[in-house]
Amino acid sequence: MKRSKFLNLKVREASFIARGLLSSKHPVLAHVIPMRRCNLACAYCNEYDNFSEPVPFAEMIRRLDKLAVLGTSIITISGGEPMMHPQIFELIAHIRQRGMIAGLITNGFYLTPDKIKKFNDADLDYLQISIDNVEPDEVSKKSLKLLDKRLQWLAKHADFHVNINSVIGGGIKQPEDALVIGGRAVELGFSTTIGVIHGGDGTLKPLAERERRVYEAAKALSKKEYARIGWFQDNLTAGQPNDWKCRSGARYLYICEDGLVHYCSQQRGTPGIPLADYTQADINREYDTEKFCAPFCTVACSHKTALLDDWRNLIRLYLDFLPRPGQNRAAQPLPSPTAETRPAEHTAKPPKPETVRQVLSAE
Repeated sequence: MKRSKFLNLKVREASFIARGLLSSKHPVLAHVIPMRRCNLACAYCNEYDNFSEPVPFAEMIRRLDKLAVLGTSIITISGGEPMMHPQIFELIAHIRQRGMIAGLITNGFYLTPDKIKKFNDADLDYLQISIDNVEPDEVSKKSLKLLDKRLQWLAKHADFHVNINSVIGGGIKQPEDALVIGGRAVELGFSTTIGVIHGGDGTLKPLAERERRVYEAAKALSKKEYARIGWFQDNLTAGQPNDWKCRSGARYLYICEDGLVHYCSQQRGTPGIPLADYTQADINREYDTEKFCAPFCTVACSHKTALLDDWRNLIRLYLDFLPRPGQNRAAQPLPSPTAETRPAEHTAKPPKPETVRQVLSAE
């Protein structure tokens, strides 16, 4: 990523974070689905089909414009597989033209050097690829073996931030693969995160002891701790609930291919209001609505945006980022992969925007 673009992005992020801290009356992040169809069929995924047509370009533009009018700061395009949409580059460009930060979540299989350069031209800010294993299997084809060449192309050509997300749980046979994947991401200059696969309602599927050990080791891979909420996810991996207020439907919006607003990908149907009809009154209502799934929720986008309005947990997050006496996270050793895996909460001073920014970047 060019230094000039990096600095420009950080300035824009700081502006959006400051606005989000000062006012709770607008969405911070929206996920928009232009394509439910996917070229893969991962066993744990409930967010795709193999037949849908892309949302017409003109309709997508209307939805993006409406999100801009609502004051949305960040839009992440996902799916399905969003790179199957024939106007994906134009959609990214339109997000940027409306002054919003543009992110993309893809399985990576459609990436080529030419398409990466087209994303550069469209001024994409963030891209994330989830890689589930080292070798493809019946659970997932999103493997390091099949995607490594594309990662090399990204390292060579991308002028945007790239994050590689690995997962544990949900039938992944070799949880230690996450360490290999994370190590490769760092080697190529990308940030890396690890996620916990959720159940069909977005809540926690408890991790086995082996998976928890891998999670703890993987946390140390990314020195920047990009997009990680530390203690929040630590509680989930330990099977413990979190005490927080979900603001989905207000701070975070999930817009499905039918143009309806939902809490998140795992709570589709609620509130189920067309984005075209969504108003400030809807945002105000959902901001205060209790969500039954919140204590064991693993939907990171909901967590991150809610932090802006939760001073207690925001201060706690800030403290987690401060170095402790004698602590050197970068020096913490990582377990080697096994041979099988090798191929005063209301008056306290608020945290600095840089700290918040690290957990609000596109997922």
